[in-house]
Amino acid sequence: MMASRNAMLRRVGLVLGLVILAVMPWLLGSYQLRLFTEAVIFSLFAVSYNMLLGYAGLLSFGHAMFFGWGAFSFAVALNHIPGIPLVGALALAVASATVMGLVVGVLLLRVKGTPFALLTLAFNALVFAIGIKWQSVTGGDDGLGVVAPPLHLGLGQINVSSGANLYYFTLLIVGAAIAFAWYFTRTAMGQSVLLIRENEERMRFLGYNTHVSRLILFVLSGALAGLAGAFYAILNAFVSLDAVSIDMTTKVLLMTFIGGTGQFLGPVAGAFFFTYVQNFLSDLTDNWPLIMGALFIAMVLWVPGGLAGLAAKLSRGRSDDDQDGTLAGME
Repeated sequence: MMASRNAMLRRVGLVLGLVILAVMPWLLGSYQLRLFTEAVIFSLFAVSYNMLLGYAGLLSFGHAMFFGWGAFSFAVALNHIPGIPLVGALALAVASATVMGLVVGVLLLRVKGTPFALLTLAFNALVFAIGIKWQSVTGGDDGLGVVAPPLHLGLGQINVSSGANLYYFTLLIVGAAIAFAWYFTRTAMGQSVLLIRENEERMRFLGYNTHVSRLILFVLSGALAGLAGAFYAILNAFVSLDAVSIDMTTKVLLMTFIGGTGQFLGPVAGAFFFTYVQNFLSDLTDNWPLIMGALFIAMVLWVPGGLAGLAAKLSRGRSDDDQDGTLAGME
């Protein structure tokens, strides 16, 4: 009875959430809608990072290399391939990030723990250096301007450069990518990565190729981060080396830890929290990174499960109270 009621509440909450997302352009002004769109994009970035950290137990200090690689691939495609459609440029960015994830994953997944974390940092620095030195393609320190072509829909076309059109386009594609990531974590492959994290030796004994399972997850995570980077380029109409910097990796790490790695939607909550709090604090002081750092330390020390863990704890508390109340009433 309780389970069916919870299932019904989840369905009602899902429908209500979709309705709210659909009417956002009527509820928010142009600046707030842009901020909301940015949070949606960072949600996919954080979800892709959590697939490594939360599901595979792989701490990466270089996830921005996929985000920035996808952003630059999208920008380079639009600037150097005449007539390429918007969907084609997005597909090229995802394919490029996928290939990069495969190459880097084959090299990196030979090690685990601290060596893995340090090597991801080294690869991130390598990609950053490529961005600086290959100025004829990436623009170097000047970056690249991005003019997104209209989205052709057969009978007409839609300009997705800004405003509500960009929001709905982002919500559709990025939302579908997040839903796919959620589905993947519930497949046998996704669950096997969780079990490998808990006891890799036993999984090998059962016949699983743990290296291939982790590599598939790593490549998928890189592809999703690349897609998020491409949308980040559309949103800003510009891509700079900031997209592939260590600072960008630090951002996604903070989003994921603040949101919580224990539940799938934790990084989504962390992305929204980080985007809005950063925007609020940066209006108040230039020292906002100091405050965000202190907040991160506080979350790690006192709320290790992040916002998702805190919400789950409060939910369990209410459930216990309800049960106590029911029992008291029966008595």
